Amino acid sequence: MAKIWYLGHSCFQLEIDDVCIVTDPFITDNPLAKNIQLTDVKADIILVTHGHGDHIGDLVALANQTGALVLCNYEIYLWLEKQGVTNCRPMNHGGRYSSRGVDYKVVTAAHSSSFPDGSYAGNPVGFVIEGQHDCLYFAGDTGLTLDMKLIGEEFDLTGALLPIGDNFTMGAKDAAIAATFCKTKKVVGMHYDTFDIIEIDHEEARDAFRDKGVELFLPEVGETFNF
Repeated sequence: MAKIWYLGHSCFQLEIDDVCIVTDPFITDNPLAKNIQLTDVKADIILVTHGHGDHIGDLVALANQTGALVLCNYEIYLWLEKQGVTNCRPMNHGGRYSSRGVDYKVVTAAHSSSFPDGSYAGNPVGFVIEGQHDCLYFAGDTGLTLDMKLIGEEFDLTGALLPIGDNFTMGAKDAAIAATFCKTKKVVGMHYDTFDIIEIDHEEARDAFRDKGVELFLPEVGETFNF
């Protein structure tokens, strides 16, 4: 069972088979993560889905702090090299990487991607993370796509981390459909409540998933839980 520390927005610290994985690091400038210290975050692997500031805000600092291997698209890889971060692996849709018994597959995400200065940051992605007992789909920022059905056909997911904040990504109703597409019964919501424009009604969100027979977990920022 994966151990998860929710750091806010789309940032999680996952422990799978004794490997520490951090997703889309954005803590310092996240108003909901004010009680979390970046220096307390550990990582062996950092997964980056796209170049928007609310997903790479602490990327360089965390990579330098931990020495973790960063998995990202080629354009972010080149950007990181310019920042002096060299422990990176560039990947693209369909690519796989395996380390210490955990596999990572890059999957499609329907979104945009640019760096904070507006320059091109490559194609957005999601990841499927597969360990010995856990298989999690970390969707990144995305809308609902039929490609999610392919994930359900290829993997036996134990859970999914899906955006539910609407406006920039899927809302809860589409995310509940996404859960049925990828054949998971357990979802952790992400990318919601951080800013006014993506605030949600929690009960309405839970109802949308309940209608599809899926359990939605909405953790508090800073909460640690098993999933």
